[in-house]
Amino acid sequence: LESVRIHRDQVRLAREAQLLARLDHPNVVRVHDIGVHGDSLFIAMEFVSGGSVLDMMDAGDLTEAQIATILCETLKGLDYLHGERKIHRDIKAANVLLSLNGDVKLADFGVAGQLTDTMSKCQTFVGTPFWMAPEVIRQDQYDSRADIWSLGISALEMCNGEPPYADEHPMRVLLLIPKSDPPTLRGGDKWSDAVGFADD
Repeated sequence: LESVRIHRDQVRLAREAQLLARLDHPNVVRVHDIGVHGDSLFIAMEFVSGGSVLDMMDAGDLTEAQIATILCETLKGLDYLHGERKIHRDIKAANVLLSLNGDVKLADFGVAGQLTDTMSKCQTFVGTPFWMAPEVIRQDQYDSRADIWSLGISALEMCNGEPPYADEHPMRVLLLIPKSDPPTLRGGDKWSDAVGFADD
């Protein structure tokens, strides 16, 4: 029975990987090939040589212009994913990669979810606690807006060097996020004033 269970898991993972291999967008890391050998699944992915945004943060503080550019390009990738009825579910600085010529690419689809016409919302507890949307933690039904929450937390991570509640134990964070007001930007005059959007 164990070998059958492993085989079924391999088939499921291979199918999910094949779905990812169909993705084609400049702001999403490409999957080139998928193969199964023994009890291992191999995924050949595009090499993004500049490292992650988290690596960039480790080298020094990011400027507002850098953060704005990274967020803009990440949103393009998310817009594409959501248009393909996929939810990433683990958006954070460590999963946004940079090429040496400045391309920004979403990566790490280990928990990416596929939406279908019959199941338009997920109800699965996945992701990294500090970046999770409240509805994901509560295990309510959720949709692609959970990625937007995680991107907002990633923006705060880029601004402050760490996500909100970084000094708390992850299990406590799972209690705090659903009960607290959404976190806001700290730093006072370090950042430009909020700009309103026109109605059109």
